[in-house]
Amino acid sequence: MSHSGSKVVIFAAIGGNLAIAVTKFIAAAMTGSSAMFSEGIHSMVDTCNGLLLLLGIKQSLRPPDEEHPFGWGKELYFWSLIVAIMIFAVGGGISFYEGVIRVMHPEPMRNILVNYWVLGFSICFESVSWTVAFREFRKEKGNQGYVEAMQKSKAPTTFVVFIEDSAALLGLLVALVFISFGHILDMPILDGVGSMVIGLILGGVATFLAYETKSLLIGEAADPKVVADVRRIAEADEAVEKFVRARTVHFGPDVVLLAMDLLFKPLIASAEVAKAINRMEVEIRALHPQIKYIYLEAKAVATIQKD
Repeated sequence: MSHSGSKVVIFAAIGGNLAIAVTKFIAAAMTGSSAMFSEGIHSMVDTCNGLLLLLGIKQSLRPPDEEHPFGWGKELYFWSLIVAIMIFAVGGGISFYEGVIRVMHPEPMRNILVNYWVLGFSICFESVSWTVAFREFRKEKGNQGYVEAMQKSKAPTTFVVFIEDSAALLGLLVALVFISFGHILDMPILDGVGSMVIGLILGGVATFLAYETKSLLIGEAADPKVVADVRRIAEADEAVEKFVRARTVHFGPDVVLLAMDLLFKPLIASAEVAKAINRMEVEIRALHPQIKYIYLEAKAVATIQKD
């Protein structure tokens, strides 16, 4: 997916989350609701996370240099991992802690109608942000399932925002349910329980995001279809006797390194080998422009038999 599409999603999320965070904090101060305070923390964390993702996109576009010959693409993966840590430590941790305090020392809520107004306002704003993220992610995933697309995606920004917005909507519904029942049943302890549930939701979301972005940061292979296309191109070349193997790794969403082992036909001239390599590189890059670096090793017959 293009970075422009990612930025549209992120800017929509930042704008919505910032407005919602301010409103929630005001409501929490007026009503004394811990669930509303947790939701304010949640929205503030999401706002900061959007800024971190924008930083990651900007840093990942820096050109290669001597210390980073394959570019800075993994900066995006690094900052996506930081986002996951922020959600877990700040969002989930503070929300759960605040809930525990309120369960141990429950206090009656004040101005309860303010909570309902703010939650309704927040759900409307969050729904707009979620719709933008959902449409962009649906366009990106194609025919894949949602979880499968997240697991296979090499550009985490859109699905990170989509998951954040989904968790935000779920958190708002949790806050609405627990605040309502706490008010109806006159059980302020439920407000604290709601805050704890929100903390657990954020912890679960953060764990999933950390797992996915860690895999990208370590280095994931290209899609199997890409490797299959590389093999087809190599085997179709008239100078190639046998395709041995191809290994790939992503250095960013649109930067792939390809290392390929081939056995060329016996007695072929070195000039013909060079032409064949050039032909394959041109065809591979035309089909998959994200393959920026291609390294090819010509294997000997004895080596093939030994392998």
